[in-house]
Amino acid sequence: MYQNKKTAIILGATGLTGGILLQLLLEDDRYDRIKLFSRNRVNIVSDKIEEHIGDVLNLEGFKPKFKADEVFCCIGTTNSKTPDKELYHKIDYGIPVSAAQICSKQGIEKLLVISALGADPNSSIFYNRVKGEMEEAVLKIGISKTYILQPSLISGPREERRPGEWLAKQLFKVLNVFMVGPLRKYRSIHPKEIAICMLKLANGEEASGRITSDEIKIIANHD
Repeated sequence: MYQNKKTAIILGATGLTGGILLQLLLEDDRYDRIKLFSRNRVNIVSDKIEEHIGDVLNLEGFKPKFKADEVFCCIGTTNSKTPDKELYHKIDYGIPVSAAQICSKQGIEKLLVISALGADPNSSIFYNRVKGEMEEAVLKIGISKTYILQPSLISGPREERRPGEWLAKQLFKVLNVFMVGPLRKYRSIHPKEIAICMLKLANGEEASGRITSDEIKIIANHD
């Protein structure tokens, strides 16, 4: 039994990876409180869960309740789901950066953020540029243990239909075999591997920084 149990915050628990992470935390004896900040409830009954429903685009409104040992930011959208570029920026850049700022103010020393492989503040691709700008802004805030996970294409079933993504997943089932050496990081990755990696990083002593998709797999599958 763990004597000093921890509190975790999840942003994006209603999403694919965030939902898996929530299940892992519920099963983990190291945690006795899991705070969820979101627009919708997760419909899971547990004494561990503490839900705070509201506008996550304005995380400052949650600040009095934003206290934990670790914060897991699993927020993310897509161009097809959020075609409005201003709203897209508020979600993919605004939420993680705001979370980092509040962590700094509240003395939370561990922050884990899901970004994307290809994130680059100088990219001509809007999606990659926003992710790159977000990474730079989050790291600049200087939380002592900041982990930026950069997964490749995330496999696994989603509730909403994404025809283009579904097609890419089928293609990657074939291409993954041929992605070896330096190309290994471009292989598609299962959301459970991302969630397991986040949990291990939160409870380990890995150096802060960016973690590419192939490194996520190694951490997740290493006993």
